[in-house]
Amino acid sequence: MTQTRRIFTFVLRLLALAATVSATIVMVTSHDSTRVLNLTFKAKFSDSPTFMYFVIVEAIVSGYNLIILLLSSKGSLWRIVIILDVVAALLLTSSMSAALAIGQVAKKGNTHAGWLPICGQVSKFCNHVNGALVAGILAAIFYYVLNLFTLYNALNPLFVVKPS
Repeated sequence: MTQTRRIFTFVLRLLALAATVSATIVMVTSHDSTRVLNLTFKAKFSDSPTFMYFVIVEAIVSGYNLIILLLSSKGSLWRIVIILDVVAALLLTSSMSAALAIGQVAKKGNTHAGWLPICGQVSKFCNHVNGALVAGILAAIFYYVLNLFTLYNALNPLFVVKPS
């Protein structure tokens, strides 16, 4: 791989790492409470298994990305890294879609199930969740661009037509 490609890959990984770490921190710090009729209701990310899944996936992908950034780019491990990058992108996508669904229910509610929206009462919590979801979406985008770039570089010699 040329120096320019290595730098581009490094920058994409760095951006993905920043996005996953940001998403994890913002989601973990999301909490708020409100009082209704002398009762205090608390909203925390840990109250939802979906948000817990989101945090766990973002943290795992952050750790994986940090390890990959510290590895040498010259070696036989990079074929496995390509596969693991695809797995990481798929995990990010699944956690994002699940968290977005719960975020939508928190914002709009669900009249058919009788679930009321909560964002009007715990807006700080909802704002943190929205920030974490935006960072998570950016992380997934960075990973998909990284996957496309890596696959292009890996398959590029196969598509080059050699003059006869």
